[in-house]
Amino acid sequence: MATGTEAEGDRIAAASSRTAPREPLKGFHLRVTATTFGANFSDGYALGVIGAVLPALTTTMHLSGVWQGLLGASALIGLFFGSISLGRVADVIGRQKLYLYNFVLIGIASAAQFWANTPLILFMLRLVIGFGLGADYAVGPTLLSEFAPRRLRGVLLGSLTVLWTIGYVLANVLGTYVPMSGSAAHWLLASGALPALLVLLLRIGIPESPSWLATRGRAAEAAEIRRRYLGQYEATAEAAQISTAEQPPPARYRELFARGQAAKTWFGVIFYSAQVLPYFAIYTFMSQILGTMHISDANAQNLTLNLALLLGGVIGLWPVQRMGRRPFTIGTFAILTVCLAGMSVFNSASGWVLMIPFLIYTFVMAGASNITQVYPAELFPTSLRASGVGFLNGTSRIASAVGTFVLPVSLSLLGVGWSMGCMALVLLVGTLVSLAWAPETRDTLTAEDWHH
Repeated sequence: MATGTEAEGDRIAAASSRTAPREPLKGFHLRVTATTFGANFSDGYALGVIGAVLPALTTTMHLSGVWQGLLGASALIGLFFGSISLGRVADVIGRQKLYLYNFVLIGIASAAQFWANTPLILFMLRLVIGFGLGADYAVGPTLLSEFAPRRLRGVLLGSLTVLWTIGYVLANVLGTYVPMSGSAAHWLLASGALPALLVLLLRIGIPESPSWLATRGRAAEAAEIRRRYLGQYEATAEAAQISTAEQPPPARYRELFARGQAAKTWFGVIFYSAQVLPYFAIYTFMSQILGTMHISDANAQNLTLNLALLLGGVIGLWPVQRMGRRPFTIGTFAILTVCLAGMSVFNSASGWVLMIPFLIYTFVMAGASNITQVYPAELFPTSLRASGVGFLNGTSRIASAVGTFVLPVSLSLLGVGWSMGCMALVLLVGTLVSLAWAPETRDTLTAEDWHH
């Protein structure tokens, strides 16, 4: 429950954004979207490239199965710590500083991978990259959701996953078709510094979130940003007249689990984790999975699956925008569960038969992943949004890291059938939890309006 000062802060933020449903799409919206797009491209590239170079690194660095799993999960482990810790920081000090400086860290660590000549050094660098990306997982969608017009919020936030997929697919394609050696693998790893540098340059000058400023009692600053960057005058004038004599304190982290919010928080944790655990595990070790399916032209099938990822992500933007969040989430979970269950039950069939549910899974998963950038930002009020989004991203990355670490072991010991069956059970949990708890958030203006 909001305290008196917190409710006043939310009243200020709501007054500032009352005209948002009529707000046109402006060049500034596109700029914030583009810089957040670039971050998601960098993220997808950084996470995809490790799967692309692992076969070469296994040979040149003599990696054991444990080191393969650790390197595959390294950035995800960093993402957990970055999302959890820096999401909270963003709710206390604001979004803008982290939005800018996290890519300094990412760029430096990405370039340093070129000289990483031991598994331990590479592991540590990728932990740092993941830590910086974790901050952006919490801050990027949060800032974009607080600037975006409501009518376009779903498609703009959902598009972040499409750009993530493009970066991920590009890394996979390069890993497939670039002649891979130890030096080529290190060049690919270090190439992630280029998009990180571009994102850093484009983010210079992005202002603080006016919604966050308003909830901190800084209505005049929020009004100036809305006038200067968004062309809003009437609502900001009203907000500026609201007394800001008593500045509300930051919301406490434990309010994520308070009555009225806890169900949304735990739904977000389970829904997000159940979706990304199979995703990261399967696509990090896609070449190994294709190998167990005894497909003669694995490279061609790898390319086909990557194209399905891209196509599914783009087409999936339409239902994210048009459907409610709840039916979209439940429906996609159910389809994904059936696909992996089919691969498990018919695991002795030919590789070409198994490719049918695998392609459907890939296509639907790419579209379903769009919701992971939309739902979290809509589950929390402004004073808790970065903390909540960071918590969901962080906990989901624990699941991703576990899946990425366990899957290569499972494939070698149990085979593709049992491994896909376990992944189907994870998706089934996501389906059941979504049926029981998933709220509908599509028509919320901004989360602070829940108080009104």
